[in-house]
Amino acid sequence: MIIDWRDIDTVLLDMDGTLLDLNFDNYFWLEYLPQRYAQTFDMDADEARAMINQKTAALEGTLEWYSTTYWSEALGIDVVALKHEVRHLVQELPYCHEFLDGLKHAGKDIVMVTNAHHDSLNLKMDKTGLAHKFDKLITVHEFSLPKEDIRCWDEVQKRHRFDPARTLLIDDNLHVLKSAQRYGIAHLLAIYRPDTKAPIKDVEHFKALHSFDEILPVEPSQP
Repeated sequence: MIIDWRDIDTVLLDMDGTLLDLNFDNYFWLEYLPQRYAQTFDMDADEARAMINQKTAALEGTLEWYSTTYWSEALGIDVVALKHEVRHLVQELPYCHEFLDGLKHAGKDIVMVTNAHHDSLNLKMDKTGLAHKFDKLITVHEFSLPKEDIRCWDEVQKRHRFDPARTLLIDDNLHVLKSAQRYGIAHLLAIYRPDTKAPIKDVEHFKALHSFDEILPVEPSQP
């Protein structure tokens, strides 16, 4: 087994690329937004794509990179409204519901910690109906520190206490996993294919999942 559930009390879970298929976000930023931007400002779609890619690449890993408010202002277009136009593409990764239900049945503390902006979190929770499966939903925009910053985990602690030695974090972002590792979170898992339409990614030295059915809790924790 990759995980011995007897060692875990708290499970911290990322949203995009971990519980939800990252294909939605990749499609939106690489295809749909450039198309709609080009239509709105009467320009070539490839030119719009290159411009948006350049702007986003310059801020990758920062809080602004994840902020729909920032990009709406920077691009002069309502990013949230455009996301709603393609919200039907938001999909859970395989065995997402079964995994969350298994964690609840096993008595684990289940916390989402996402870099996504409140607008994106709300859109995706409304679409998937997953919110009620968590003990706590945390977006880092509450405290303005992305998960790539080690100080983020102290802020998470303030909102929902956890013992790093008995905590599992599952995240598709390797920079986030490295930040959590430096903080002392003992159990870490990456995701091999956060975007189901993209190739398997290099997870470096981290253990990783192909699917949540590999680690489904099978029985409740013993008292």
